[in-house]
Amino acid sequence: MFTDYRPSRGYDEYFSAFDEPRGALRPLLTSLGQLGLEELNRNHAAAGNLLKRLGATFRLNDSGERGLERILPFDPLPRLISSSDWQRLERGLIQRLEAIDLFLADVYGEQRILNDGVVPREDVVSSQGWRPQLMGFKPPLGKWCHISGLDLVRDGQGTWRVLEDNLRCPSGVAYFLENRRVMKRMFPSLFAGRTVQPIDDYPSHLLQTLRELAPWTETPKVVLLTPGVYNSAYFEHSYLAQQMGIQLVEGRDLVCQDDRVWLRSTGGLELVDVIYRRIDDDFLDPAVFRSDSVLGVRGLMEAYRAGRVAIANAPGTGVADDKLIYAYVPEMIRYYLGQEAIIENVPTYLCSRPDDQAYVLAHLNELVVKAVAEAGGYGMLIGPHAPPEEIAEFADKIRANPRNYIAQPTLELSTVPSLSEGELFPCHVDLRPYVLRGKGSWVSPGGLTRVALRRGSLVVNSSQGGGCKDTWIVGEPSC
Repeated sequence: MFTDYRPSRGYDEYFSAFDEPRGALRPLLTSLGQLGLEELNRNHAAAGNLLKRLGATFRLNDSGERGLERILPFDPLPRLISSSDWQRLERGLIQRLEAIDLFLADVYGEQRILNDGVVPREDVVSSQGWRPQLMGFKPPLGKWCHISGLDLVRDGQGTWRVLEDNLRCPSGVAYFLENRRVMKRMFPSLFAGRTVQPIDDYPSHLLQTLRELAPWTETPKVVLLTPGVYNSAYFEHSYLAQQMGIQLVEGRDLVCQDDRVWLRSTGGLELVDVIYRRIDDDFLDPAVFRSDSVLGVRGLMEAYRAGRVAIANAPGTGVADDKLIYAYVPEMIRYYLGQEAIIENVPTYLCSRPDDQAYVLAHLNELVVKAVAEAGGYGMLIGPHAPPEEIAEFADKIRANPRNYIAQPTLELSTVPSLSEGELFPCHVDLRPYVLRGKGSWVSPGGLTRVALRRGSLVVNSSQGGGCKDTWIVGEPSC
């Protein structure tokens, strides 16, 4: 099957060189060879039909009824990560989130890290995620980030790095779970003879985490708050609510009275203790944030401040989602924990710094430039692949609003064999593990591997033509 497969330069996760498979991959390659490329393609097509029947779709944009519904492209060749590699990544993810949580408590509290000049005050208060309304607030358990999805990449040398922090409403976990379900059903022979860490218990861990946020009751009522059916991630909202056995609600289903949140039901009002919110801060409460919001609940923040309801993730976490603030996380780890980061950042230039800006402007054709508040692959320049007019346009944008841009080297992201136009092709990947933090911390075994299915592309986002793979944590050594 892999006779014509040619690993690209950089780090291929199946082959260390042409025709030299990594040790952990030999059993899988044998199984794939027995399956054959023709059968792999047939089963791949059947897997797409299965996902469609399951309703595993996303909306290409948020343009309401005009939005295009599509299946998230699924690639059948799994990504393998050794358990020893994974143990280190788990430690690094928990370390990073502990520091970010302490940072959020600090910047909305005493602001020691700002007063000591470790993180510039202006970089925090100018962030689109900064919510001064949360000053002095202490969330349940003292935790701000309860459900996080951090994006990891492997560079050209195979070194793991954190590419991005997703701390407000991280998405994709439903596809992470459905990928495994589809793989087991359509490709059972690939699992034969090997132990892959299970992931089916994610919903139970998620529900337990959410329940722990309401220590004032032994029987907390948990609901999932969605913007509605036209949101791009609605499938995931309904899927997770169903898996956890909780109610999926919209803002109009909730009402605040006496500093409490109640759910309207046919039997009257039911008290709500925990809200797993899948809407942004701006829309949570029209009395505090955007006054024109019809998605949230008037009075919600008052109930939240009174300690009568928990919200996951806590409002205000978006300041740590800011790609400029991301650059300071290693300093946060040193400042709050007295440790060095277990997983390093990607080297990052801050265009708000004059020296960094000068370097970026002189090397735009070599760098990746990102708008600090954009997501989904938007607001980004990939210098080596960009035409001169786009490079000139980004130079003007950086000069006009330097705080809004960071730049990073164009990493040679690791590749994994994927089906492209019916053939096996080395496609770039990233990884989004999910970390749950209630009374303790729990990391999903693996995560959502996103894959750039367009040949040569570095953009893995589904809105930009990317797809996903199943991720296996296995006991064999990585090489």
